[in-house]
Amino acid sequence: MTTNTRTINATPDQVWDVLADGWLYPLWVVGASRIRDVTESWPAVGAKIHHSVGVWPALIDDHTKVLESLPGRQIRLRARAWPVGEAEVLITLSPDGAKTLVEINEEVVEGPGKLIPPPITGLGLKWRNVETLRRLAFVVEGRVREPHA
Repeated sequence: MTTNTRTINATPDQVWDVLADGWLYPLWVVGASRIRDVTESWPAVGAKIHHSVGVWPALIDDHTKVLESLPGRQIRLRARAWPVGEAEVLITLSPDGAKTLVEINEEVVEGPGKLIPPPITGLGLKWRNVETLRRLAFVVEGRVREPHA
């Protein structure tokens, strides 16, 4: 399992607002190219985001499902991208004054990706999630920034 953290200049509720909008998923999740559908109950347990992964024309259609959801605090996802495999992703939000410490833990749990040695998988996930957190910060902080006068 790999862990990445980043402090975002927004409250946990403001970060959660972005996580809770499934249509924003490809703006911050590295590898997600487009959204085909979002279950109306997103981010409730069992809800799904139907996404495409990759770069056109080599797109893989699959989905990500909510396994656990604690609004404003944490979400656990099962992200699928077959034939590559599946991963479990835990995103935790911790208040830090007026900011939020966001932690992502990701682990490959199914498929051919499990055959890759953990040091190599971990490095790939680490790089991807550094960028994922950077993009999440851009989206969240861009939404909470005061409008120009």
